[in-house]
Amino acid sequence: MAYTRDLADAARRHREAADCLYDCAPPCRRRDVAGYLYGLAAECAFKQILHLSTDWREVDRDDSAFYAHFPDLKSLARDHLNGRHASVLRRFVCDAFMNEWHVTMRYGSRRAVPDRLVERWREQATNIIAAMEDC
Repeated sequence: MAYTRDLADAARRHREAADCLYDCAPPCRRRDVAGYLYGLAAECAFKQILHLSTDWREVDRDDSAFYAHFPDLKSLARDHLNGRHASVLRRFVCDAFMNEWHVTMRYGSRRAVPDRLVERWREQATNIIAAMEDC
């Protein structure tokens, strides 16, 4: 089944799900999974701003920023920042943004994701989604 791409809505949806997992009471609390979802939310918001900021278009799956994940996504964006919202993205390509988040964490142990990182990713995902909403 083909899904219509809506990066902004996906960013909001992933953050809402992450907040539920982060805030709920045990035994349903899963901050490790919330951390993963905060990263996906941040990626979707980042890609939405990138799409608005550049002449970026999906051309080739191997080269497209659309298929990249942090930290590679930030590196790809650094090389192509221009346009109306480029200054917004510049705030989010720094090394500290979503530092230590990686898509492959989905394969790791729940103990591999410390709460201190999840708290940082939560704040960073919230910040980039707010920036996306302002674009």
